[in-house]
Amino acid sequence: MKNIYLQIAEAQTVTSGLVLATVTTSEGSTPQKPGSSALFSDGVLIAGTVGGGLVENHVQKFAGRCVQTRKSAYRTYNMDSDLIEGECPVCGGIISVLIDANPLAGMEVFKKMKESLDLGLPGVLITEVIPLGEDEVSISRYWAAAGSMPLLPDAVQSSIQDEVADLLSSRKPSGYREMAIHDAGRSADIKFFLEPVFPLPRLVIAGAGHVGKALSHAGKLLDFEVIVIDDREEFANPQNLPDADQIIPQDITASMRAIRKDINTYIVIVTRGHSHDADALQQCIRSDAGYIGMMGSKSKVSKVHDDFIRNGWATEEEWNRVYTPIGLPIGSTTVEEIAVSIAAQLVQARSNNHKR
Repeated sequence: MKNIYLQIAEAQTVTSGLVLATVTTSEGSTPQKPGSSALFSDGVLIAGTVGGGLVENHVQKFAGRCVQTRKSAYRTYNMDSDLIEGECPVCGGIISVLIDANPLAGMEVFKKMKESLDLGLPGVLITEVIPLGEDEVSISRYWAAAGSMPLLPDAVQSSIQDEVADLLSSRKPSGYREMAIHDAGRSADIKFFLEPVFPLPRLVIAGAGHVGKALSHAGKLLDFEVIVIDDREEFANPQNLPDADQIIPQDITASMRAIRKDINTYIVIVTRGHSHDADALQQCIRSDAGYIGMMGSKSKVSKVHDDFIRNGWATEEEWNRVYTPIGLPIGSTTVEEIAVSIAAQLVQARSNNHKR
């Protein structure tokens, strides 16, 4: 799912009834981990999740009340004892949820986040939570991009800067962290939650035929930014590719040459013929792409391989980086099954890249 903060920043219409809930801490067995968020509109869940089931039901009811009170809250739920009578918890853990009654107050921060991510730059969302009494809190948000830190209280500026640098260098989207400073004038600490936000990995599909179309749908479901390239406008259009984030109806070779290729780029070549495949592959085989895959029969792959080595377009080592024949061996035969096998291999490659 696209980052929920970006969904707020990109909203075409803005409603005053939005409430954003985020899991900040969890202990024991809980349905979601820190960083999981859900967006409610007038008490109705419209995006994301904080775990579903009983916890989400309670948070959703509270979010509905927040629309009326306009007061944000920081609440902790004990899965064994804090559920209403008659319900049977199945987890047994403890989960804390920050419920923001006015997420639109952070719109400028979310827009800065979007600008950074559009440029391929990760950052850290810093959320300051100041206790006001009982569950009520005030919430302020800041965006820290690489090399650019917001102005924070002196007591935490240096330590948060170090944490931000560590989070960005780790390249782990799951690195949600909490910091606290004691304020002698308050009964509870001021909390800072640090959430690393990375650009979605880009899935570049060369070819908008049957497999390309099916894979664009699967890629969208698997949290890729989907880009499809094809010079045939009857295929490269929103009607044929409703799941694509970007459609490039231009020459495949030139477009593949121009597109950004880094560890966060996953390239799948499924054009209408081996000559087009070879031209597309030539533009990326020596790149830093995190994944390069090309569909084809054994005979086609063998011919393309021989051409690349003979013409000096790639070394054997460079060729061996290419996943071809493409996809995990699951016995796929239909278009949809082939797309599933490729999608599974993309997930595997993405997971391995995160471990580097």
